[in-house]
Amino acid sequence: MISLAVAVAWLWLGMVLAISFLEAPLKFRVVDIATGLGIGRVVFRALNAVEAVLAVLLGVALLSAYPGATAATAGILAIAVLVGQLVAVRPALTRRSNAVLAGTSPTDAPRSHAHYWYVGLEVIKVAGLLTAGIVLL
Repeated sequence: MISLAVAVAWLWLGMVLAISFLEAPLKFRVVDIATGLGIGRVVFRALNAVEAVLAVLLGVALLSAYPGATAATAGILAIAVLVGQLVAVRPALTRRSNAVLAGTSPTDAPRSHAHYWYVGLEVIKVAGLLTAGIVLL
């Protein structure tokens, strides 16, 4: 089960880095805000669905073969951050993107700090997954 935890931690880390820190910011250099939001919704819905599966796999692997406090804590941190993002932050991001996609100008849409929270939590999740991946090796 340790090998499953290692694979999941690194796969999950790679996906988050590629989507959240590469694809997401770059798409807004190429397309307008409304198109970028539409693409982002589809991409992040898919990413979050895969992350949920990976979180379950990581949790099961960590519980089955308790690898020590550091790896377990780091993995649980990543899982908890994902839950927080999905439950607390995504709904606020969805409300704002709904307004923009409905035709409200991005400058007129209600301001939200949810994006900053999401990115901050992504950084924490990356740290957790990186730590878990390294310690599990």
